[in-house]
Formats: sequence, C-alpha cells, structure tokens
Amino acid sequence: MGQTITEKIFSEHVGKEVYAGEIVDCPIDMVIGNDITTPLSIKAFEQSGAESLANPDGFCIVMDHFIPAKDIASANQAKISRDFAKKHNLKHFFDEKDMGIEHALLPEKGLVVSGDVIIGADSHTCTHGALGAFSTGMGSTDLAYAMITGKNWFKIPSAIKVEFIGKPAKHIYGKDLILEVIRQIGVDGALYQTLEFCGDGIQYLSMDDRFSLCNMAIEAGAKNGIIASDEITREFLASRKELRAKPKEFYSDKDANYTRVLKIDISTLEPVIAYPFLPSNGKSISQALKDDLKIDQVFIGSCTNGRLADLKIASEILKGKKVHKDVRLIVTPGTQQIYKEAYQLGYIDILLESGALISNPTCGACLGGYMGILGDNERCVSTTNRNFVGRMGARSSEVYLANSAVAAMSAIKGQIADPRE
Repeated sequence: MGQTITEKIFSEHVGKEVYAGEIVDCPIDMVIGNDITTPLSIKAFEQSGAESLANPDGFCIVMDHFIPAKDIASANQAKISRDFAKKHNLKHFFDEKDMGIEHALLPEKGLVVSGDVIIGADSHTCTHGALGAFSTGMGSTDLAYAMITGKNWFKIPSAIKVEFIGKPAKHIYGKDLILEVIRQIGVDGALYQTLEFCGDGIQYLSMDDRFSLCNMAIEAGAKNGIIASDEITREFLASRKELRAKPKEFYSDKDANYTRVLKIDISTLEPVIAYPFLPSNGKSISQALKDDLKIDQVFIGSCTNGRLADLKIASEILKGKKVHKDVRLIVTPGTQQIYKEAYQLGYIDILLESGALISNPTCGACLGGYMGILGDNERCVSTTNRNFVGRMGARSSEVYLANSAVAAMSAIKGQIADPRE
C-alpha cells in the first residue's frame, strides 16, 4: 500500500513501515521552545530528576514573545530560560543579541531541514512543513518528555490532499491560498490530519509563500502542513550558511491513501480577507470593498508574514505614498537578519518615510501581548494568523487577516483596499 510523505517520514524514523492511525514512539530531530512555553517544560524536566538533555544539539530555545521584556513578570519568565540555557551550555539559544520569531529564525539558521520530525511548544510549529518536514505543535509537558528522552509518542495522521491548480494572479500569495483552504473546510476541517499541499500551482510559490501556507495549517485543525521538496526547497537550504543535518527528501506514492482531495484553481482567486472572528470567515477583496471597512491599524509581521518578501511587497506599494492620517502602521521584521537585509535593500527607509513604525522582531502584537494592542472597538488589518475575539487586544476590537499587499494598500487608503488597483 502506498504512503504519504508524512507516513514515509515516520517510517524512516521508527525503522519500519507505518500508516495513518498507528501510534509510534518516534525520535525527534528538533525540539523548539520559546520564552512563554519553555519555563513550564523546564519545571517538568527538573521535577523528573533529569540532569541532561537527551539530544542537546536538537533542542532550541528562541526568546521571541515578550523580548525585550515588557514588564517584571516577562523579565522573570525570560530569566528561567536564560538560566537553563547557561546551565546546560545550550548551543541553540537565541536571545536579544540574535533574535527572531522562532518559525522564521530556525529555517534561516538551517536548524530544520527536509525529512525532519520537529515539535515545538507553539501551535504554529507546523510552519516548517514547508521544507518537506513533519512539524507540529505540542504542549509544554510533551516538550519536557522530548527533552528527557529525545522522543515522543505520535498517532500517525491521515491526510487531505490539497491540489493548487494554475498560476496565481498578481498579489495572490501563500496567505490567500491557505485562507481559501480554511474558508472551504473550516477551522476543524482537517482535525488531526495532514494537509498535504501539491499541484502545479506550487511551483509558483516562493519559499516565503510556502512558509505562510504551512504556518496556518493549524487554523484548519490540521496536525501538520507539508509540501514535498523541489528545486525551490533545495535552493533555499543550499543558501543557508550551514545545515544542522543533511536533508532527506520524501514523496507521496501515487497510490497513497487520502481521506479527501481538495482542488483549488488559484488562477481565478482574488485576495482573501478573513473577517472576525475566525480564520475560516473568508471573503473576497471585492466583498470587502463593498463593505467599506474603515480601519485604525495595520500590522505587517508575525511568523506568518514577517519575512523579507512581505517587507518588499509592502515597500513597493508604499513607496512615495503616506500612511493614512487615521491609521497606525506597525511593521515587525521576522528576524534581525531580515531587518538587516530589508535595510540594505532600502525597504526600511521607504516604510519609515511612509509613516510606518518598525519594531524589533517579536510575536508581541500577534497574540495581543504588546507592541500593537488594539483598544475598544478598533479595527485592524493584520498579516497574522488568528482573529479570535480579543486576539490583539480589546474584546470589542476586530482583526481582519490579509496578505501584505492588502495590508499596505489599506494603510494608505484608511480602509480595506485592493492592491491590484
């Protein structure tokens, strides 16, 4: 019987053929923690009596949610991870000196590669499936178990095949593709399943688009999102200064079993806007224009859309223009390296001249932590991944999810706007 990519990755790791529904104790290549979730993992690790990490080179802590610390509580929270990293002489510890949002930073550093099994105590760990790896979010105690044993238990997920057909039109990006998928199947349409993205449309997606696509698989309830390796994947990995391990490429068999096949013609797709209060509440940009939605804030950043391509897109639209007088535009580069490259390429100057505020890399605004909190009844166009009630601030505020081009044009117009104008 044929296997999916995900089944093949698990089979290679456990040393025998395994299929959807089976439960396996599987070695893990990379375990990812952050400043919010890792302290709980550290507590469980120490309570277990463990004295050393099972796989120290396969464990990473990224300080990215409340860094620099926003208050005393977050400073003390961060100190727990810093002390642990120092005690264990952790090789992969990223703090203020080399910071970034974890799901942008790890691929940049070459710490995740094709064929890996990756877990993180963050739901958007599924981002790394864009490299042809199995990557999923787990809880802090699951992370602790992996820190202690180097393994964890998994139920092999069944898979939904998502075929993208055609070439995307101008200003259609990975964000639009995943918002359309979620619009069609709902926030629980792929519950504990793999979303395997394929089809001839994939060849037109940059690596940044692919990261955005897999990043939001969890918003459809999926265990993981995954894209088979191709030349674009190989070029990305080859461009890293060094890789943690040699990539291993896996491809689904023609007779692999899928619970469902979803086909989407992306050549006719318009930019998709997810209205409050679910990522599945997708509308076309045409509908949004009719609704005449005035806005107070635009946010461009996060592990979904804070990459160099997003800053390029935004700067091209904002060049020579000004942010609307009634709008705040906050831009958060995904990593320090992205920030540096954007500066060298002139994107930062353009954004600043337009009236944007550029922040340090942080998850703060996305989860309503800091650096962009919304007040009562405020409305925001955001390139983030969630728009639940109170996600970015006041419970009466509204978040509209969109791609970076829509966000930039909306910042100029003062309302949700079409970048294709």
